[in-house]
Amino acid sequence: MTKKVAIVQSCYIPWKGYFDLINMVDEFILYDDMQYTRRDWRNRNLIKTPQGAQWLTIPVDVKGKYLQKINETKINDQTWAANHWKSIMANYARAHYFKDYSRHFEEVYLQAKDEDYLSQVNYQFLQMICSLLNIHSRITWSTDYKIDDDLKKTERLIALCQQAKATHYISGPSAKDYIQTNLFENAGIDLSYIEYSDYPSYTQLFGEFVHGVTILDLIFNMGPSAHQYLKTLRENS
Repeated sequence: MTKKVAIVQSCYIPWKGYFDLINMVDEFILYDDMQYTRRDWRNRNLIKTPQGAQWLTIPVDVKGKYLQKINETKINDQTWAANHWKSIMANYARAHYFKDYSRHFEEVYLQAKDEDYLSQVNYQFLQMICSLLNIHSRITWSTDYKIDDDLKKTERLIALCQQAKATHYISGPSAKDYIQTNLFENAGIDLSYIEYSDYPSYTQLFGEFVHGVTILDLIFNMGPSAHQYLKTLRENS
């Protein structure tokens, strides 16, 4: 029996490629017991505005906490959720499907405003968006498994795959720089990489098309046709 697994850190309302990767696998493991990295996608993402792409950033407590893990990272200003939702409404109210889908996002923002930990906020958005896109892959946490802290990068991934009973590991393309392919071969686990190029464009607000924005841009602009602009969902439709 084949089982495909991906292992990736959680991100805040990720871009469309992230959801293609979720949809490609049977189990998507959130790798949030890894070190939190500043100025990364963990706590921020881009929306389109009349002034161009702009960041929405969740404020987190990082001062003096250089080695903290993603799942240990706490939000330090609870007004962030209301502020983000105001920005989204201001910039997407004219999107064709905003009224049809806005309540789903607003509900998660209302829940998220009382959440202390970044990982939990990211998880809430992932679950809601997967539901909207009809993605049914199982989402778990790396902490659901027992992994030796002394293992190196590739060894940790293999250990997670083995405990999850994976036969095939699908990785993001940036991991090619460090993954030791021979270790996957020795473990009898197939290894492949998702390809993020050649996404089709769609109708966006505010000028020149931008691919690397949060998926809410696609959902608000294209609504029930959003799946046609994700590779795996288009192929399966």
